[in-house]
Amino acid sequence: MTTVGLIGSGNIGGTLARLAVAAGYDVVLSNSRGPETLTDLVDELGERASASTAQEAAQVGDLVVVSVPLKAYRAVPAQPLAGKIVIDTDNYYPERDGVFPELDADEITSSELLQQHLPTSRVVKVFNNIYFKALAALPRPAGAADRSALAIAGDDTAAKAEVTAFLDRIGYDVVDAGSLAEGWRYQPDTPAYGTIYSADGTDWETPVPGDAEKLRAALAAATR
Repeated sequence: MTTVGLIGSGNIGGTLARLAVAAGYDVVLSNSRGPETLTDLVDELGERASASTAQEAAQVGDLVVVSVPLKAYRAVPAQPLAGKIVIDTDNYYPERDGVFPELDADEITSSELLQQHLPTSRVVKVFNNIYFKALAALPRPAGAADRSALAIAGDDTAAKAEVTAFLDRIGYDVVDAGSLAEGWRYQPDTPAYGTIYSADGTDWETPVPGDAEKLRAALAAATR
């Protein structure tokens, strides 16, 4: 994989673009407001970065990151993502997204909703439980004693292997949480959400490493 497409280039998407460029990937950025609004970020990132529409980012990306509010997931272009690995960074926040009764009833997870919208894509859930400032601050080389780990969930084993390689290259270990249906284990209001990468539960501005052992324990402690 050489090109990462980003559908949504806000706090998480923009941070991922920086990490990907630093790791040697090309990135194609997009957002809902148009490529012209991403000029400053593209200039910051340099020659490996460009801005385009969501449709075009989906078409050219070998790996595509979807980082849009859940309420907008139906606007993600499905056809150009056919067969591709799609990283889903989203969370369900009713105060922002409106009410999804099926999510409130725990009948399905938010990543499974995206998978239903993208039936021929291979969705992998990751990056949704880490604050963007921690995501930017915590990458470490492979084997570093203070390397952090991120949880992934997905239904396609090969896709999870590709995402694991991507995460390793940008500076993170991986804990496989299982299928997309298990993605609830690191959604908001679970032990693995945010605080394992922060100094304490009220200070998300001070990142601290969260290793694989710490993450596994938090995932196991999740309840519904």
